[in-house]
Amino acid sequence: MQILPMGEQAWELARRILAEGRLVVFPTDTVYGIACDPYNVGAIARVYEAKRRPAQKALPLLLSGVHRIGDVALSIPDCARRLGEAFWPGALTLVVPRKPTLPQALSGGDTIAVRVPDHDQLRAFIESFGGAVAATSANISGQPDALDARQAADYFGDSVDLIVDGGPAAGGVPSTVVNCTADPPQILRVGALSEEQIRRALGA
Repeated sequence: MQILPMGEQAWELARRILAEGRLVVFPTDTVYGIACDPYNVGAIARVYEAKRRPAQKALPLLLSGVHRIGDVALSIPDCARRLGEAFWPGALTLVVPRKPTLPQALSGGDTIAVRVPDHDQLRAFIESFGGAVAATSANISGQPDALDARQAADYFGDSVDLIVDGGPAAGGVPSTVVNCTADPPQILRVGALSEEQIRRALGA
């Protein structure tokens, strides 16, 4: 496992590692995340193993921009459009219908959770990898989210191949999660964005 300071060298190595089906940890605008190629079933299994994540908990996707949601979503509900316009890039995860081209290993049934992070270097990296990576908080399931590279290294050791060290996590609080396939939309987790902010954006 390598730890490299965030920059061009680290992101280039991260691209190669993900393309080889291995795992990378990097900073986001909320907490550190552990990531893999979302179309590599073996890599997805490695994320679950490294985190000791229950199989029924789906892996979300980080997207490089709003323009990429159509790559992974079968349809884009109106509430997802409104919330994305209001809060992306930012600390909001939206559950939308998933395209059947996404591996079932990501779980989540017919849905996929997606987010556009408010982190310029990370978004550029994701775009260079095709627009999406499977990524979830860098921690052992049930433990606190990693807020810096050292904490992530303590969790994962050699289970990951690279940690991109961007210093302390900027936000420190995970994203708010909204299920846009429910009617009315359902807030599944309150995080960096409050319930009031979500409801206001939806006009509720």
